[in-house]
Amino acid sequence: MQIPADLKFSSDHEWAKATDLVVRIGITDYAQDALGDVVFVDLPKVGSSVAAGGQVGEVESTKSVSEIYAPVTGTVTAVNEALNSAPELLNAAPYGEGWICELTVSSLDEFNALLSADAYAQLTNN
Repeated sequence: MQIPADLKFSSDHEWAKATDLVVRIGITDYAQDALGDVVFVDLPKVGSSVAAGGQVGEVESTKSVSEIYAPVTGTVTAVNEALNSAPELLNAAPYGEGWICELTVSSLDEFNALLSADAYAQLTNN
């Protein structure tokens, strides 16, 4: 299982990467593996506000439907439209082409408080 060292992680199995005050999020390799084959992704609406820990979307797989939680508070400024026609990108490239959305935040305090790759590896016993 991949756990990139340059990302931050939530205990709900989302990853986050900050570029200035824009935080790109997605689900982890661990999460996509647990879900199985992803068949649908319900993306958030651009312009919507989300609180850290609040639901930002859903992922439907052949096994279950799971909520996607925002690891930080912010406003949705971009969504990965490619997931509408190719939800399997979450399985194939969870840290690359399978990103879910980008949030603009007012500060990086919540981002900085997320788990490091090492801490996430301990959480998932990897």
